[in-house]
Amino acid sequence: MGKLNVQKLAETLKYLESKQRELKRQDQKDTRSLDSMIKYLKKDMMEQHNLSDHYQLIKQEIKDTETFIESVKNIIEINS
Repeated sequence: MGKLNVQKLAETLKYLESKQRELKRQDQKDTRSLDSMIKYLKKDMMEQHNLSDHYQLIKQEIKDTETFIESVKNIIEINS
């Protein structure tokens, strides 16, 4: 397991959270671009920070953004 760059992960998480809030505000408007961005962000976070090395079940949680965010927060807390 490599060393986790907690600061960079926390910054990326804040950005993901802001996009998730924006998606919720959009209601029924066309949200495909936001959905795509969020999906890309989660995938990028998984790869860049090797999150599955820190928490095995996160691969299954990537589909639910809220659960993914909570898991990343826990990873940050454990590694801070």
